[in-house]
Parts: sequence; structure tokens; C-alpha cells
Amino acid sequence: MTKFTIAVYVENKYGVLARVSGLFMRRGFNIDSLTVGQTDDPEYSRITITLSGDDYACEQVINQLKKLVNVKRVKLLDGGNTVERELMILKVNNTPENRNEVMAATQIYRAKIVDYTTDTFCVEVTGEPRKIDAFIELMRPLGIQEMCRTGVVALERGASIMGK
Repeated sequence: MTKFTIAVYVENKYGVLARVSGLFMRRGFNIDSLTVGQTDDPEYSRITITLSGDDYACEQVINQLKKLVNVKRVKLLDGGNTVERELMILKVNNTPENRNEVMAATQIYRAKIVDYTTDTFCVEVTGEPRKIDAFIELMRPLGIQEMCRTGVVALERGASIMGK
């Protein structure tokens, strides 16, 4: 299975996100991550969707998205020409045995400890999804209590502009 990132430029109106996510449900496609936010023009929002599947499934999703009301543009982002980032906040055990390891990993991954208690650390990590996944695997043996990920946001490199 291949991982795809799709950018969808939509009118910033009530119900648009429900129509976009409903399309995936009706077609039986699973969304790996979905992020949405207003663009530099408050009339429009940008939805970034990541999904896994084959080329045919991706093509079907793109064609169906283009047919939706309020969708202005849909673009499959080329992984080699795209900047992708994600944010995660992770709560991990704080014990005398693992304290130094958590702090060292935080420095190596350029993460931040955003909360510290006698029982837990809350660590903020930003970067490519692979970096986030690697940090999770490093922290797993130390006792992850809770975590939350934002999902991928992505922009093409260079002069290409989605909304213009």
C-alpha cells in the first residue's frame, strides 16, 4: 500500500468538511489523517488528507472530491516535492530510571518538554510523520500514558500555489 497526501482547497462554509469526510465513508476509504484550517484568504480553507491505498483508489478519491460542491481545487501532492509536518504532544512516565533518557531523547529530536510533574513529562514534538513515529517507538518502553497527534499539514515546495 502506498501513502498519499491530498490537498483540497474549499470554500470556508458550513458543512463542507462533513461532505468531504462523508465521501470517504460512502466509498469505504479510510482516512489516515485529516487536518483543516483557514487559509490566508478567510473565504477559503485548506484540507490536507493522508490515506493509504493503491493508485486506483487514490484516483477515485480525487475524482469524487472534484465533484463536491464548494470544492475549488484538489491536488495530489508529490512526496518528493512536498514539505510535510505534524505536531504531537505525548505524556510519558517520569521516573528516576527513565528521566535522563527522556530528556536526552527530547534534545536529540529537537522536542520540548512543555509540562513536568513528579509523575509525568509532556513532550511536544514537531516534524515529519516518520520523525514522530520514531519518537513514539523510543518512548514506548518508557511508559507512554497518553498522546495526541494533529495530523499532517503539507505544502508543495517552490512557486506552486494551491489557491491561486
